[in-house]
Amino acid sequence: MSLFTDCDGGPADDNAIAPIITPSFNRVPAPRMPESASVFPSSIDYAALGDRLRAYRMGASLLAEDVAGQLGVSRAAVYRMEKGEIIKIETLERLAPLLGTSVASLLGVEVEYYSTALGFLERMRQLEQDSERILAHFEPISLLLTSSQYLDYLRIMLMEAAAEGEAAKVAAQVDHILAVLQERKAHFAQRRPHIVSLIGLRDLERFVHTGLVGRLDLAEDVRGERMAAARREVLRIAELMESESLQVQIGLVDDAMPAATFQVFGGSRRSTVAVSPFRFGELPNVRNGIASVTASPEAVRLYEEMIQRLWKSAYKGQAGAAKLRELLARIPAYLPAHLPAHLPKPGGRP
Repeated sequence: MSLFTDCDGGPADDNAIAPIITPSFNRVPAPRMPESASVFPSSIDYAALGDRLRAYRMGASLLAEDVAGQLGVSRAAVYRMEKGEIIKIETLERLAPLLGTSVASLLGVEVEYYSTALGFLERMRQLEQDSERILAHFEPISLLLTSSQYLDYLRIMLMEAAAEGEAAKVAAQVDHILAVLQERKAHFAQRRPHIVSLIGLRDLERFVHTGLVGRLDLAEDVRGERMAAARREVLRIAELMESESLQVQIGLVDDAMPAATFQVFGGSRRSTVAVSPFRFGELPNVRNGIASVTASPEAVRLYEEMIQRLWKSAYKGQAGAAKLRELLARIPAYLPAHLPAHLPKPGGRP
């Protein structure tokens, strides 16, 4: 099935398409306030504010007790703030510099900026929990659609990409990042929200040629096995397209894709856009970049319009799967005689 009412296949005629993506009109959510304070209504969504506090705290590598010590409160008080308890503006003014952000970003009245992958991924996890619909373009494949083995390879790739002498420091960061990613994948599999994923054909071609590597100066047999692993991920996408699931709809775009990856979260209260410089494919990057999150109606509308435009010209269903199989047939497969011992075996972690 397709996101639109045209039959699945290659690029469709514009006149035959009736989009079901409707513009998102973000509503100001009803404030969550104690009954004693209900006579003074507030436009602040304290639950969302608490989510942002937690994401920024994790991104700053701070424990709840670290924040509590700086504020002169108990650790339980910090947890209550993150659960949506009303916070005084004076407290926010003290929290913002501690967490490396602004009061406006904490309140969500403008763009939220995240300078660490961990903080950004935690924020994405929070947004996905309330999402009924996800529109995604993450290069080369949305992590939510990857195989159960992908995180095993990602761990290896991230360690390979670490700068010389920083392996111990990077290992701790990688553990935290993978824990959040694993939670995201598990929640997606359990809750099964509707996802529309745009995938660039040219991105996938580079992905298969390069393989699941963190750097290029690897032994030939290792590179060969990683290329085979990338092929398996592409084959998985082809099978998902052939299944024509209503839950997972994939559009294969044979055109230049946006330089930044993004995800639009459609929830019952409002829609949000997350834009990321971080990469989880070949030659991954979780060290450098500034990610952003916004619920601006204009930003949501522009991204949805771009998604709709790309979807209209995308290959879908059986036609898209055939394109992927043609791609794999065109690129010679390399299979090493022996699987290196440090690589993940099918069905388990390394």
